[in-house]
This record gives sequence, structure tokens and C-alpha cells, in this order.
Amino acid sequence: MPLRTTNHEHATARKGRGAAINPEGRFEQTAREACDDGWDTPPPADGVPPLRTHVTIEHAKSIIARNDSPDIPFTQSINPYRGCEHGCIYCYARPSHAYLNLSPGIDFETRLFAKVNAAELLRRELARPGYRCELISLGANTDPYQPVEREYRITRQILEVLAECGHPVGIVTKSALIERDIDILAAMARKQLVNVYISVNNLDHELARRLEPRCPAPARRIEAIRRLSAAGIPTGVLVAPVIPFLTDHQIEPVLEAAHAAGAVSAGYVLLRLPYEVKELFRNWLEVHYPLKAKHVMSRVHEMRGGRDNDPQFGSRMRGHGEFAELLRQRFAIACRRFGIDAGERHRTPVTTQFRPPAPPPGGRASSDRKSTRLNSSHVKR
Repeated sequence: MPLRTTNHEHATARKGRGAAINPEGRFEQTAREACDDGWDTPPPADGVPPLRTHVTIEHAKSIIARNDSPDIPFTQSINPYRGCEHGCIYCYARPSHAYLNLSPGIDFETRLFAKVNAAELLRRELARPGYRCELISLGANTDPYQPVEREYRITRQILEVLAECGHPVGIVTKSALIERDIDILAAMARKQLVNVYISVNNLDHELARRLEPRCPAPARRIEAIRRLSAAGIPTGVLVAPVIPFLTDHQIEPVLEAAHAAGAVSAGYVLLRLPYEVKELFRNWLEVHYPLKAKHVMSRVHEMRGGRDNDPQFGSRMRGHGEFAELLRQRFAIACRRFGIDAGERHRTPVTTQFRPPAPPPGGRASSDRKSTRLNSSHVKR
């Protein structure tokens, strides 16, 4: 019978990290607990051991992921990285780390995998005779512009291939690092091949520092909207997730600031708590906002049919019930007031300019090998 971690009373907030605990994934058969080993090692000055980010080089076997979800406006996506150093405590992608025998908690934001052969694989997949051109989304799972992208530049390499082939792309990110690629994105925008969404769910820097510890500050993300828009790149704002009693009152201020910066479209997503995320989020509330914890979860239950999470298509993104309907109306009214398109599709990139790339020389590339992870490198942060 699987053992479960039960000593969450020892959870402590860690500077620059979202999760305070590192629970086992749902597939694990054992649990780990800290214990006194008798060596009397002195604790760090603040009582919390430091955490470093470990990046493992991964040679993936394929790179385009496909879905048929009726409430997602794309069928193809690419995730350059597994795990995300941004550390957003609410991230719905956290449970994916359980498939790697790693924790969706601290492991998710400190044990990362970089798919360094992504551009090579993409070129090969786009060159296949049966490939059908449809928008590819970057940022569907983990952020393509998380901090390690500065070093690995995998996202930029992907964009270079897509731009060369005239292939449409949609990007969702919380990072101002996207400004680095304005040269590529602006050229694609002139051909109607790109749209961008910057995710901002509140303008409170103190709250954002706890919710999204390694993301750029909200004001910096609003500035990224301004710079992208000024470069002619169609840019929207994604108010996600909306968290009752924590960020829901920020919907109107975020939309107003984004509109002033040039955002032409907006969308929102209600807080989702699938699998291990529900445990991590509850723990985060108890550590950072203990007086609000019961109120937040009570309102979540109101909009999720009495549960922590609702996985059903059609309601998982928006919720249902009286409070969910009021939220929907508020968002729609605010968008109308500021002249922002609430359809999340301010300009659909075209597919008619796609031209398959030339196949890479040398026949089968090394990326066709079975997926392997090599040469773990340690990034100190």
C-alpha cells in the first residue's frame, strides 16, 4: 500500500520557491521524510536549506504534442522544457512530474529537463509528407520563456524553424524574456503568423512574489505587453488563474493596465487544482494566508460542484454556479468597457504560407534514438 507524506506541519516557505513541500507523486509506492541522522549538522542561518536548480539535458523522441480537447483552442503544442522554475504554486502542469518519478512539489521547480534537440525534431516532423499545418502553441504546459531559456535558447531555435517555414504559432508566457525574440516575432506578425498572450492575474507585487516567485513582477509583464504591441505583434492578456478572495478583485485593474499597454484581447481561467496541485495549494494557503484559507477553498467548492477540482470539459476552465456566472459577467463587462476582445482570438494566424522545410541531411537524425537524459548540469540560482 502506498505510503503518504503526513508531516506537512513542518512545511516552511522557501525564498524564491513556490512549493513549501515535496510530496510523492501519485504513482510512488514509498514516501521520504527528513530525519535526524545523528551528525548534528548545523542548520542554515534561516533554518531552511538552500535549493539549486538542476537541469538535465534530454534528447526527446518527438516534439509536437497533440490534443483533441474541446475547450482548448489549439490541437498542437510544443513544450521545450519539463518542469518550470517560475514555481507558480497553482500550476496545473505540476502533476506531469509524477510521470518522471519526481515530486510535483519542489522537484517540479528545481529538477528541470531541457529538450535540446527540439528544433531538429520540429524540422523533421514538419518535413513529413503527411503533415497538416495548424497553429502550434508554445506554453501550453510549462513556460517556454522560463529563466533557463536564457542559457539554452530552445524556444528561440523553435521560432527560427517556424519563421523559416511560414508556420503559425501562438505563445503564452509570464516572462518578459520574450522581448529578446521581438526580431523574429515582429517579422512573423507582419505575415499574420503569430499571436502572444502575457499571463497576469494580479498587480499586487507582494502577492505575486508568493504566488509566482521566479516570474517577472506584474508591472514588468505589463511593460512586455507594451513593447510587443509597439513592435506590431498582436498581444493579449491572460488573467489566469482567477483565485477567489486572492486575485478575483484584480480582474478589472489588470484589464485596464493591459489595455493601456496595448493589449487587444483577453481571456481568463478559473483556478484549477488537479491531482497533487490541490494538496500543494492548500499547504501554500496555510503557510502564506492561513486566515483566508477556508474562505478561498469554500468559494472554490462553490464553483466546482463541491469539490476541489472539476475535470469536466466545458466547466473546468470557467466553473459553474452563481459565483462562476458573476465572474463571467464581470469579465465580459470589463472587456467591453476597455474595448478589449474577450474572444481570446484577436487575430487567427494564417496557415496558407506554410512551406515544408528541407529534410535534414544524413538520413535518420540522432534525435530518432530512444529518449534519453544525459549530462545533468547544475544551475545555481
